[in-house]
Amino acid sequence: MYFAALLARTEDGWEASDTELDDVETLSDLTELARDASVDDDTVIVFIEQEDAWFGIVRVEGEDDPRIYVSDGAAAARSSYGEILTKELLGDDQDDDGPDLDALDLDGTEEGEPLEEEEEEEPEVAAGTVPAAPVGDRLILDDLGLSEKELLALDTDALTEIADALGAAEVLETVR
Repeated sequence: MYFAALLARTEDGWEASDTELDDVETLSDLTELARDASVDDDTVIVFIEQEDAWFGIVRVEGEDDPRIYVSDGAAAARSSYGEILTKELLGDDQDDDGPDLDALDLDGTEEGEPLEEEEEEEPEVAAGTVPAAPVGDRLILDDLGLSEKELLALDTDALTEIADALGAAEVLETVR
């Protein structure tokens, strides 16, 4: 079961509307849905949640490319609407634009290339796999009052907490 809502920023604050995702098959469809809810190309936040398994945020501003955040890439990739978001974030493993895996050694370097010691970073994800971790733009709501740290700490009922941080909890509750 999905819950989806749009929050559109206006001069008077946020306006909320629930939305049906039945006609959404691509990120372009979702982006157009958000742009249709926009007043004067203002910010629109699309919330998608699947029964506390994962949530996604798509931020659309004018004609800019949408910014996307998904709380659990692996869980989202197993659902139809989450798959739309994770494919955009991580690429479609059917694309031919990825690295030439035949030219890489098992350690991920090109043949004959020495291994370099690197600082500890986030673990790399093998091609075709989706991490069971947050993916996307972790600063998606930073300028609206929800820091990266706060976003990453969200678990259940995340959309209510996000709306509260944005000052839009009341309007979100009207469509829940």
